[in-house]
Amino acid sequence: MTAHHVPDLRRHIRVVPDFPKPGIQFYDISTLLAHAGAWRTAVAAMAREVEPFVPDTLVAIESRGFIFAAPIAVELGLGMVMVRKRGKLPGNVHSFSYELEYGNDVVEVSADLIVPGQKVVIVDDLMATGGTCKASVDLLEQVGVETLGCVFLMELAGLGGAERMGVPCRSILQLPA
Repeated sequence: MTAHHVPDLRRHIRVVPDFPKPGIQFYDISTLLAHAGAWRTAVAAMAREVEPFVPDTLVAIESRGFIFAAPIAVELGLGMVMVRKRGKLPGNVHSFSYELEYGNDVVEVSADLIVPGQKVVIVDDLMATGGTCKASVDLLEQVGVETLGCVFLMELAGLGGAERMGVPCRSILQLPA
């Protein structure tokens, strides 16, 4: 995974220790979003990573991926399709079940918005272990859509998420897990 050092952005991300449970460091993007300049810089940096892939559309992962994919899509003149947890999308959906540490979960995409043969880039705010993103890649592959790559604002170093994707991954910031 390549990462580009953008030190100005790092100072706009609030670190919340022991959230949502003890031992976890939560990287809160709310503070970045509240700062117009930092948000603009983050979106522009991510758009520069998406553009060389030349996707037909973007795929955004629920829910913070929506925040970044939407302005990137507008900037690059692309559409955007949402991958959501089970039961959040109306109409016909394609579903993919995946294993979690305890149990499993399901991701879905609207069947009429994704077309076999499309080439997409997945956008999300954070790559940690990569479970949800890998499920999204697998869901898209199952319906004949090619994921060209994944672009994240942040990657938690040392968790191996990017290596699990099977596609190129780019992140703007590398942060300690």
